[in-house]
Amino acid sequence: MTALLAIDQGTTSTRAIVFDRQGRKLGVSQQELPQSYPQPGWVEHDAQRIWQDTLACVKGALADAGLAARDIAAIGITNQRETTVVWERASGRPIHPAIVWQDRRTSDFCKQHESRSNWLSDKTGLLLDPYFSATKIAWILDQVPGARVRAEAGELAFGTIDSWLLWNLSGGQLHATDATNASRTALFNIRTQDWDEELLAFFKVPRALLPEVRDSAADYGSTSPELFGGAIRIGGIAGDQQAATVGQACFSPGMIKSTYGTGCFMVLNTGGDFVRSRNRLLSTVAYRLDGKTTYALEGAIFVAGAAVQWLRDAVQLIRGAAETEALARSITDTQGVYLVPAFTGLGAPYWDPQARGAVLGLTRDSGIAHIVRAALESVCYQTRDLMNAMAQDSIVPTELRVDGGMVVNDWLTQFLSDMLKIPVIRPQTVETTALGAAFLAGLQAGVYQSLEEISALWGVERRFAPGLDAKKADQLYAGWLDAVQRVKCS
Repeated sequence: MTALLAIDQGTTSTRAIVFDRQGRKLGVSQQELPQSYPQPGWVEHDAQRIWQDTLACVKGALADAGLAARDIAAIGITNQRETTVVWERASGRPIHPAIVWQDRRTSDFCKQHESRSNWLSDKTGLLLDPYFSATKIAWILDQVPGARVRAEAGELAFGTIDSWLLWNLSGGQLHATDATNASRTALFNIRTQDWDEELLAFFKVPRALLPEVRDSAADYGSTSPELFGGAIRIGGIAGDQQAATVGQACFSPGMIKSTYGTGCFMVLNTGGDFVRSRNRLLSTVAYRLDGKTTYALEGAIFVAGAAVQWLRDAVQLIRGAAETEALARSITDTQGVYLVPAFTGLGAPYWDPQARGAVLGLTRDSGIAHIVRAALESVCYQTRDLMNAMAQDSIVPTELRVDGGMVVNDWLTQFLSDMLKIPVIRPQTVETTALGAAFLAGLQAGVYQSLEEISALWGVERRFAPGLDAKKADQLYAGWLDAVQRVKCS
């Protein structure tokens, strides 16, 4: 048997999944990841906890599959992007908690320098926003005593979560990342495919801090033999949304997928062309294989599944995500209730880091079901925001491939099709982020010979067609746009 193992390190959980060559799950292990909110708008993770959870999940997935290290052809890594770790090269200890992609502590810096946004976007495809890694790195170097001097001396290392895991998996032997993760730092020039000296100078980030950038399917060494009872080669790395793009087999220009996890991320393959959006979408690297870069347009929504987590943990309206579908179906509509989940600002196409969440339209008759359904509807409305931005960029998709934990909810996926007015397709494997990482590792290991071979493995589980009257859909969406205007600060 040929097996591949994917490490999927996300914002709220860490997972490891073993797949067979056909992309079928053989074993899985998962651990929930606690969030830390030291101040309003700040979000942090314990990087050491992430590493320990990863170790436990890999061992658990192997045990669940009944396999050993020798049975795994290669490991692929996929990760929450932009989240920033800086650690000591000598000891491997982080010098500060990981600053999560949702964190907004550098908003003032970005606002102060917003005149440089077009300059930055021309090099990176990104906006000047706290979302990306560069300002997080600079903040750590400025706030941790002695960090900047140590970074310039080469004593410290920066990495997004993939680099942090690779460093630990390799026993500190390899400090590297792939082009997709590098493209999310705001330090990497996606035209030249290298760290950009002007960007490094602007953000005051020493080059000595940065990892080597490799292809998404490449030789990333092997795990230390003592970790899993034998060395396993590491053959693929991609940020979570790019990995999902691979897992959804969106290999041709114009193909589009949307992943619904903690946030929602829509990625459109634009082929070999670096396309600049006129509507505040991001240009990014979809994947880089054999030195050839494939680009994409991306729309990022900060809060999707995190809204359901908020319903469960913060306001305790539900005990678990599985309850949301029945609650949504229990009423015919929200009676005008809208939830705008701008808990960490608004992402694309608004890019308003100061906006804050709100529940609007409450009446004496409003109950738990109305608020829960409004939370689910908000995910669909935000997706339509992204689709509208793409349409204004002269890109009108005819169907949308979806994945992630939220799309097992049939009600949500149907409402998404209703709101977008196009078919929404759920694949046979909804864990496409992990699957994409496994596919990339398989390419490097020779398990697959081409993207066409991988594409043939993708299959449809269910196709959702629009069923809601188009005029009604437009009325509901107009209410959403009104609600968003009420929470915007810029």
